[in-house]
Amino acid sequence: MSMSLYLIVFVSVVLLFASFFIVKQQTAAIIERFGRYQSIRNSGLQLKIPLVDRIAGKLSLKIQQLDVIIETKTLDDVFVKLKVSVQYVVIKEKVYDAFYKLEYPHDQITSFVFDVVRAEVPKMRLDDVFVKKDDIAIAVKRELQEYMSEYGYDIIKTLVTDIDPDAQVKAAMNRINAADREKTAAQFEGDAQRILIVEKAKAEAESKRLQGQGIADQRREIARGLEESVEVLNKVGINSQEASALIVVTQHYDTLQAIGEETNTNLILLPNSPQAGSDMLNNMVASFTASNQIGEAMKNQNNKKNKDE
Repeated sequence: MSMSLYLIVFVSVVLLFASFFIVKQQTAAIIERFGRYQSIRNSGLQLKIPLVDRIAGKLSLKIQQLDVIIETKTLDDVFVKLKVSVQYVVIKEKVYDAFYKLEYPHDQITSFVFDVVRAEVPKMRLDDVFVKKDDIAIAVKRELQEYMSEYGYDIIKTLVTDIDPDAQVKAAMNRINAADREKTAAQFEGDAQRILIVEKAKAEAESKRLQGQGIADQRREIARGLEESVEVLNKVGINSQEASALIVVTQHYDTLQAIGEETNTNLILLPNSPQAGSDMLNNMVASFTASNQIGEAMKNQNNKKNKDE
């Protein structure tokens, strides 16, 4: 076999292999013929005319993500950096538009994100940016969806994934938050102290009430006991004045006995002479007798006055 035949066979084999190509799953291949768009091939084994057709490019049909970082200013003049994540996909029916109408789709999406964010954020205060970040994401998606669908791209989702104010602003916000929490803690502590004082006062008032009630009951029982003692003494021929004096003297000596039982007491009860008991008894009888006479005189005087009227 001549050399030329080998060459023809070799070229034929090369052209045969060049006629077949494989497109991966979730990928679209764009075929051009002599530099002009010919067709779009999807996944699988595909055939093209060697030296006539060529693969101009391939586009992934998977969902892709582009992260865009934008620095802008809020309504209260705070500079803040936002990270916006855009999830997009090439529309399978619009692969031609996606491939031929946009040279750099990432740059196009980034420009739209910058435009929307810098139009929305300056209308908000810094606190509102954190609260309304979903509104910003929705606004970005709405604008991107409207423009990018024309170029064969579908915007799946937009997310504001990070909001980063200036470091000094963050430090100030942390101080404000800390001060607010300290204020709340102080209020709770004050309320607790107030409740404690009120409850303590209630407890003391209840204690005083019960103590007074106990003293009243004690005095009532003492009075009842004195009354019974006077009645017993009257039965043995001792009149009320003498009985009262005798009871007071008895209490006096009971007090002396109680003092004597205390070894560490510094109390001195006067008078404390042996004659003091007899003198006290005589004085008490004389005092009670005088009191009764005065009482009888005033009673007779009042009765006489009432009769004259």
